[in-house]
Amino acid sequence: MTTDEKIDFVLGHINKVQQNCYKVGKKLIKSGEIELGRNLIANGQIHDNSKFKGIEFDHIIENSLEKNDPLKKDAISHHNKTNPHHPEYWGSIHNMPDVYIAEMVCDCAARSAEFGTDLRLWFKEDASKRYSFVMEDEAGEKIERFLNLLLERPFSSRL
Repeated sequence: MTTDEKIDFVLGHINKVQQNCYKVGKKLIKSGEIELGRNLIANGQIHDNSKFKGIEFDHIIENSLEKNDPLKKDAISHHNKTNPHHPEYWGSIHNMPDVYIAEMVCDCAARSAEFGTDLRLWFKEDASKRYSFVMEDEAGEKIERFLNLLLERPFSSRL
């Protein structure tokens, strides 16, 4: 993948996250949570900037032709431990402030759109195991709240 292609790939993802943060942030502001909404919108503006530098730029891009890149795992670990919208940064999803849980939901929604996957199902079945939470605990309830602000209700629940 060329440098131009990598930049386009990263910017495309960041733009999706920014749009998601703006959408959720505006809803939070309208509901009276002005500081949370404003901070979420601000976080969207600097989301994933670390992907433009060093090991992350060289090895984290998912469309890399090097499927067996030995440094990709290190690049992903570096990214997760240096960006506060990842539970690894905090040691646990249960330690994350609300603004970063909201940004994580916006980020995962962008990834879900990129891969064509079911975001709610991913949080319930995969993320819950990876990050040791259930949708009924405090972290899960926060995730569900931000999902509901971001996503349309499932078709079956609109009937």
